[in-house]
Amino acid sequence: MAVCVTLGGLGNSGVSRLPLLRTLSLCLCCLACSAALADQVRVAVAANFAPTLERLADDFTAQTGHRLLISSASTGKHYAQIRNGAAFDVFLAADIARPKRLEVEGHAVAGSRFDYARGRLVLWAPAAGALHDARAALTGEQVRRLAIANPRLAPYGVAARQVLEAWGLWSDVQSRLVRGENIGQAFQFVATGNAQAGLVALSQLLGLDASARGAYREIAADLHAPIRQQAVLLRPGRAAESFLAYLRGPRARAIIGEAGYAPPETS
Repeated sequence: MAVCVTLGGLGNSGVSRLPLLRTLSLCLCCLACSAALADQVRVAVAANFAPTLERLADDFTAQTGHRLLISSASTGKHYAQIRNGAAFDVFLAADIARPKRLEVEGHAVAGSRFDYARGRLVLWAPAAGALHDARAALTGEQVRRLAIANPRLAPYGVAARQVLEAWGLWSDVQSRLVRGENIGQAFQFVATGNAQAGLVALSQLLGLDASARGAYREIAADLHAPIRQQAVLLRPGRAAESFLAYLRGPRARAIIGEAGYAPPETS
C-alpha cells in the first residue's frame, strides 16, 4: 500500500508550493515502489490441483501482495505448451516426470523441482447406495460407463490404469471406459451422469458439499504408484520464487492437506 503524507491548504495560509511538490513526488515514488513490489506469477497447474490453487492464491496474495494468473489443463498438455514457448513462470504438475524432463531439456531452472503434494485416488459412484468393495462395484451391471483420465496425458489416468490392472479388470472395462483429457474432465463425466462411476481425485470430491458427494471409496495406495505432484520454476523472478517458498511453508501445507492431498514424501 502506498503511504502519502498531505499538507494543509495553500493560498492565504502562506504554505509555499515547494513542500507540496516534494510531497507529490514522494507519493509518486511510493506508488511506483508499491507497483514494483506487487508482481504477477503465471502458473500452469494440473487440472486436479486447480481448485486448491485458487484457495492458495487468495492466501498468497494476502500475505505478499503478489497475484497468481492461473492456467489449468492436463499435465501432458501443459508440458507440450511449455516446450513450445508458453509464457509461464511456475509449473505445478501432477507427476514428477514432466518437470524433470523440462529441467533436463533446459526449459526449467535446474535444482528448483520439489514435491508439493501426493494425490489420493477414489472410486466415485454418486448414485450407488454404498461401496463396500470398490472392485466388485465395477464388475456388476450398474456401472455402464467408467470415467478415468487419459493415461497418456494425466498421471491420475496412469494410476487408474494401474488399479484396474491390479484388479484384473483393465481388459474387461475397455468397452465401458470414458477417457477425459484430464482428471477434471473425468470428474465432470461422472458429475453430469455421462458415466455412472469414475476413478477421480479425492480432492475433487472434498470440494463438493457433503450432500452432493454420494458414494465413494478411497483406493488403497499400494495398488498404484504414488501420485507425486511436483513444482518447478520455469523463469527466475522474485515473485515466482516467493510463491514456491510459500508453497513449501506451513500455511500452504495446511491448505493442501485440508483439500484432500497426502503430504509430500520425505527423503
